[in-house]
Amino acid sequence: MKFLFGLLVGLGLGVAIGLLMAPQAGEDTRAQLSEQGVTLRNRSAGLTGEIRARATDALSQGRELYQRTKTELTDQYSKARSGQ
Repeated sequence: MKFLFGLLVGLGLGVAIGLLMAPQAGEDTRAQLSEQGVTLRNRSAGLTGEIRARATDALSQGRELYQRTKTELTDQYSKARSGQ
């Protein structure tokens, strides 16, 4: 019970101090956050395409390596089985 009371008091004090020490009005802060959100969204759109291209390349390389390794192992197995 003491912990919960202390948690609520700490939360209340934190909110009060945050409101008193805020460098700008809430409306200005919301506008700034909105602008930053748009900027981040635009940046992430470009990164998504780049990440998708890299993932596709990595998948292609992985498939090629798998095929090459599979072929080599199959050849070695065939040679070992035939006694060569």
